[in-house]
Amino acid sequence: MSALKNVIRSLVPEKILEAYREKKKNKQREALKQQAASGDVITLDQLVADFQKCGIEAGDSVLVHSSFSRIGFVEGGPKTFVEALLQVIGPAGNLLMPSSPNGGYQLDYIRHLNEFDVLNDPSKMGAVTEYFRKLPGVLRSESPTEPVCCFGPQAEWFTSGHFGELTPYTGNSPFARLARANGKILYIGVTLDNAGTSLHVLEDAVPDFKYPVYYPEVFQVSVKRASGISVPVSVKVHNPEQSAKRKCDGLLPLFESKEVMKRSAVGKAKTLVFDASGMLETMLDEYQRNGVTMYTPTGTGKSV
Repeated sequence: MSALKNVIRSLVPEKILEAYREKKKNKQREALKQQAASGDVITLDQLVADFQKCGIEAGDSVLVHSSFSRIGFVEGGPKTFVEALLQVIGPAGNLLMPSSPNGGYQLDYIRHLNEFDVLNDPSKMGAVTEYFRKLPGVLRSESPTEPVCCFGPQAEWFTSGHFGELTPYTGNSPFARLARANGKILYIGVTLDNAGTSLHVLEDAVPDFKYPVYYPEVFQVSVKRASGISVPVSVKVHNPEQSAKRKCDGLLPLFESKEVMKRSAVGKAKTLVFDASGMLETMLDEYQRNGVTMYTPTGTGKSV
């Protein structure tokens, strides 16, 4: 189903897609207003309890993908959501969130990009990520296509290796470093189909990956770093033709069977909880033995 959706997305003009997204957002806003009016409110304490039920503990490093509206009406908005997470992981924990300045296809974005401003370009990954990006002490990695924000004692380590990488999912990326740190990934109200960034680590980790996931052209753009200095960098982006073939959620049964994923809930939002290291190890092993990828979630039946 996700592959079909991607094909449809690639064929429908962006203006029509934007109109559809706005209509959907308006419907969600109305539902949240009704919840608030009826007193159906989610509090800080409830979020703390829900995150703890997800298995998040003090000292954890956690990457969070979320659809905030699916959680329900949260008292205090994104501020409460972030405070609850920070309360659960404590001062020794690290909180990470995606903060891409691009909400569409990477190829469309990069073709019109002159410069990515690390400190000032807003996140297009939702209200929570933009609130988090602006918090004092939060560091943002310097990838022009997939920057990640982090707060915590290891924030510099998580974000520092992203600058100058040709692709955003290398072993120096926050996504790969999260796996090395035995971190966790939360998908709150979203699934791998909506936010499969961590799956791309496999593609950069394997030499001569068998599918053409990157567009052949190398783009030259400028990154205005946190220091204020602008530096030219080379960037590769995803090939939209290959992206249309993704079937990310088809991997969920595999991850569940390998016990690297469990299902939970945060507020009203269905939530997936991943062991980042186990997720990557499973992908590497299944790719080598059975040809499993996000494009072939049940494998090819052949070793690679």
